[in-house]
Order: sequence, then C-alpha cells, then structure tokens
Amino acid sequence: MTNELFVLCLLIIFGVMLTWGFRVLPRDGWQMLATLPIRPLGNGQWKGVNLTWYGLLTANAYLIGLLLLIILLGAAEVSLSGVMLVAIGLLALCIPASRLIARIVEGKAHTFTVGGAVFVGILAAPWIVQLVSRITTEQLPVLTTLAGISIAYACGEGLGRLACISFGCCYGKPISQCGSLMQRFFGRWSFSFYGKTRKISYASGLEGEPVVPIQAITALLYIAVGLLGTELFLHGKYLVAFMVTMIVTQLWRVVSELLRADFRGNSIFSVYQMMGLVAIPYALGCAIYFNSVGDAKPQLELGLLILWQPGTLLFLQLIWLALFIYTGRSTVTGANLSFHIHRERI
Repeated sequence: MTNELFVLCLLIIFGVMLTWGFRVLPRDGWQMLATLPIRPLGNGQWKGVNLTWYGLLTANAYLIGLLLLIILLGAAEVSLSGVMLVAIGLLALCIPASRLIARIVEGKAHTFTVGGAVFVGILAAPWIVQLVSRITTEQLPVLTTLAGISIAYACGEGLGRLACISFGCCYGKPISQCGSLMQRFFGRWSFSFYGKTRKISYASGLEGEPVVPIQAITALLYIAVGLLGTELFLHGKYLVAFMVTMIVTQLWRVVSELLRADFRGNSIFSVYQMMGLVAIPYALGCAIYFNSVGDAKPQLELGLLILWQPGTLLFLQLIWLALFIYTGRSTVTGANLSFHIHRERI
C-alpha cells in the first residue's frame, strides 16, 4: 500500500506541474526568467545576459530524476556513494554530449539535443555502473541500477518537455498541414506559441500558429511509463521495469519525430530516430548480459531515509545549481538594459 501511495503522490505532483506548464508556458513572457547586467555600453545602457525558464525547468527536471533515482536505488539497498558516482559520471558525459551531437547532426553550436544525450547515456550507463563497482568497495547490481536510471530518465525527460515549451523548441507540425483526422483531433488540443525570440518563431515563422502539442504528448507518455516503471521496480520486477521504460521511450522517440516541424538534420529518417531504434536492441542485450540484481526486496522507507541526509541534499543542490548555470544562460538571445531614478520618490 505504501508503494501505491508513493506513486499516487508522484502522479499528483507531476500532474499539477504539467497542467500548469501546458496552460501557461506557451504564452508570451515565459521564456526569460531574468536578465543580468554584465557590461556598461555607455549612455546609461548595459549589455545583459538572459537567464531562461528553459534552464530553470531543465535543472528542475534533472533534479527530480536524480531524486527518484536515489529513492529507488536506496530502496533496493544500492549504496548511496555508488549512486552518486554513477549519476556524476552520466551527467559529466551526457550534458556536454547534448551540445556536441547537436553541432554534429544539426550544424548548430548553440543548441541542445536531449535525444543525442540520451543515446550516449544509454550506451555508457552499464559500463559506468561496472566501473563504479570496480573502483569502490560496493558492488552495484547492474540491472537494478539500469532499471532505476531508465525510470528516472523517463520521468526527468517527461518533466523536461516543459522547458521545451518555454523555449518554443521541439515543436510539432502546424495543424493546417496535418490530415483531416488529425486536424479534427488536434483542433481542440494544440499549442500556439507567442514571442519573437522563441525558436518556433525565428526558425520556422510559426508564432501564433496552432501546432501539434508534441511536447505535451511526450511529457504525458513518459511520465505515465515512468510511474509504471516505478511501481514495477518497487515490487522487485527490475527487468520488466527496465525494458518497458526503454522500449516505450525509444519507440516514441522514433514515432514522435514524424509529428515534429523543427529541424532534425538533412536526412528523411533522422539520426535521432536511428539512435532510438538502435537503443532498443542494445538495451535488450544489456538486460541479458548484465543480469545481476540485488538480493533485497525494495523497501521504499529506506530510499526516503537516504534522501533526507545532509550529504544527499547538498549533492542535489550543487547538481541543480551547476545545471541551471549551464543550461539557463541563453546564448541565442541578448538584451540591453537601462536604469533610471524615480525622481518623485526621492
């Protein structure tokens, strides 16, 4: 009963976050979080740097994914130090890869690709777990750890789609370009983005145009499969949890790109779709080869107790801050600021 209550609480929290995001974030004014003056330009003008909602929401999504990973693996009695090392290894590899792969595939130096970063993480995760097991005294059960990672990824990316809505990236096709059936379905449920500095506006000229809400569909599907994986994990069904989350998320990565309008490379079948297809048999191979699981039955209380340790909370705060600094500073938008005195208030 405790497991089901935990999943229900996650459902309510995630549901509130997504409902708010779907309603609010497409509106004008929800791209820039703050602007900081960094250099005087003269005549009272300052050059500014924009901090974005994209960065805040991305950092929040990573944080929640890490929280869930620590709770699940803590419940399975996987060592906290091992989990932290695995998380640091994956983040250190995937975060730079998100920009590097976008540069290689899309020819853009100032954008991120979640699909590319995830593919790198899928390839590297079992080997990072093995490496951490070798350099520490704790033996991490590989399949158990992979199941926890895949669940955390599904929920993290699901919430991370809110960042895409805020920036206006990863957007769907215009409703007017869809077939009649899809027009009837999405005619009542679509996104219209406003703001000249959003990607959908400057890259495709679709400001105010109703488009397929692909970010919302992805968020709902990934959260659903992440919560299902959580339930399976807490009942000790690590293999099923791992394969269900991996198959659903990677298949949807392939299918969802058929509904997207943003640039995904020059090929008809994108590199990211190929990555999704390759990831599924690779994950199956990992499940067969790295089939070690922990002996202990998951106990949710243990995971929650591990979470509320000072070291764990400090680790999560530092990770959140580093991610916000890395992803929150906009390099594709700029700002000029001016300051003045309210003479009547002196």
